Amino acid sequence: MNTRPFVRLAFLTLLFVGLFTVAYFFLTHEGLYALDDYYYSRYAQQLATGTFHLAPDPEGLLVDPLRERPVIFGPVALLYKAFGINIITTTLWPLLATLGCALVLWLLYGKREPIVAAGAMVLLGLHYFTLNLTNYLYPDNILMIWCICCASALLIGRREGQVAGGLWGAFFAVLNFAALLSKETIVYYLPFYVGVLLLDGWRQRNRQFWLTAFTVGTVLLLGYLAVYQVYTDDALYRIHLIERTNEFLKEGNYILGKRGALFYRLTTAPLDFFIGTGLGGALLFACAALLNQRRWPDSDAKYWLALAGSTLAFYWFGSTSLTQYNPITLLPRMTTPLLPPLCLAAGFGLRDFSRSGRGADWLALALLAYAGWARSSVSLIYGGLSLYFGLMAILASPTAHAGWRRPGTYAFAALLLLVVAGTTAVRPAYFMTKPSVSSHFEQNKLIKKHLQPPAQGVVFVDDYLVDNYDYYYGHKKPPGIHFRRYAARDSVRLIPGQQAWLLLNRSTLTNDELTRKLIRYSEAEVLACYPGRQLVAEVGKVSLYKLDLGETAAAPPVTTLGRSE
Repeated sequence: MNTRPFVRLAFLTLLFVGLFTVAYFFLTHEGLYALDDYYYSRYAQQLATGTFHLAPDPEGLLVDPLRERPVIFGPVALLYKAFGINIITTTLWPLLATLGCALVLWLLYGKREPIVAAGAMVLLGLHYFTLNLTNYLYPDNILMIWCICCASALLIGRREGQVAGGLWGAFFAVLNFAALLSKETIVYYLPFYVGVLLLDGWRQRNRQFWLTAFTVGTVLLLGYLAVYQVYTDDALYRIHLIERTNEFLKEGNYILGKRGALFYRLTTAPLDFFIGTGLGGALLFACAALLNQRRWPDSDAKYWLALAGSTLAFYWFGSTSLTQYNPITLLPRMTTPLLPPLCLAAGFGLRDFSRSGRGADWLALALLAYAGWARSSVSLIYGGLSLYFGLMAILASPTAHAGWRRPGTYAFAALLLLVVAGTTAVRPAYFMTKPSVSSHFEQNKLIKKHLQPPAQGVVFVDDYLVDNYDYYYGHKKPPGIHFRRYAARDSVRLIPGQQAWLLLNRSTLTNDELTRKLIRYSEAEVLACYPGRQLVAEVGKVSLYKLDLGETAAAPPVTTLGRSE
């Protein structure tokens, strides 16, 4: 069979996923999202300016564990030094990591198993939550590229006839160390690593790979622990910090705070979660690959299935703590270690179907059941896939004249990938058309133009911006300009030469994620407190007013949560 068209199909898939990812990045960017990306950005700025220091927690209290992930903010510091601090340089590293995931999948299987590569790239790269994490400085997509590289190094370094096993063993150790410096959940792969090691030991194979991996890994780990010993007097400081964090948050865990929900969490909750987030198709295609192992015995498929299975078991039943049992929170961004092996295993399932066309009927029924189970917008994904497989159950035939109906042809595989890509991309494409919920860029434009030295005075802002306004000034507080909460208006006294402003971001005041806990006031309530205002500039949903504090309304204080200024 001529494989060149299939290889070209995999390359075209890589281009499409890459362009779609970049388009999503720019069309949906919301600026700073929460405390995590703000802190990572601040650490990057400190690293870039030489003011970042390793420091212990002197009182044994909860401190920020994000400081212990230098591979998240270290590359961002280099970008800051090269291009300055802005939201694009802040989030370029997660974008590059996401694009790198697709590239690694193509390099791994683009020529060996092009349908596997294309299927995995589509399922992983067009998954909504993969794309959603491209434009926030969060560790998850950065960890994901290390997960793919670690598992790939283990696979390639152990292949029969591999003459550079020792070099791949070194790569394996270095990549896992980079993952450890990104996020601790690389530990999800540890059971699989141990299982592969025991299997190789039993078969007396790949000694050079494992010897080199152990040597390099031991050197890196001892050096890492030595650094903590020097700076914190505790070589296991990072582990102790994680345990203190779990202790601090134990009232919300499944043993103390949510004990009644533990049975559900350990039984059907993960399945509800995976179906609800759109991963049901990937799980189903991976099951198809498992069932087809006898028909097409493939060592690589077994490898990815085993890694996906062990990681899924850890995610389903594992604990975030060594001292107390607390299953991990079911959040989409917590699944990034699972996604690469799961999507690769699913890629083998798609390859098997493209070759034989078998199983379309049960795939259609299972996907239809998923659509009913989800009962949300995600049902569109499952419904579209169910319709395709239902039609293929009727129309696909090895003797069909039309190539799109005949398994094993280029047209059949291309249509399969087109349907999977189209249904998977529906949700992110929808969000690409929605208006901003933060108006970050509009707010930044007003601040850059009107609220810069030598101007002096006080800017009244919402409870969200008051804690991160320094980001708009390169994490430096602007001389002479002070930011205060709306509720602080009665306690502010200006001196001659100072001006008061009101910065009103209507997107922030109507953001569902903020109004649930932080923002408890409306635009009308804020404006009613400042009758003596004069509009200076307005961009989109963000307005800047000059204030006459002498005409401030004697209204009840604006409801506020959080620290007082």
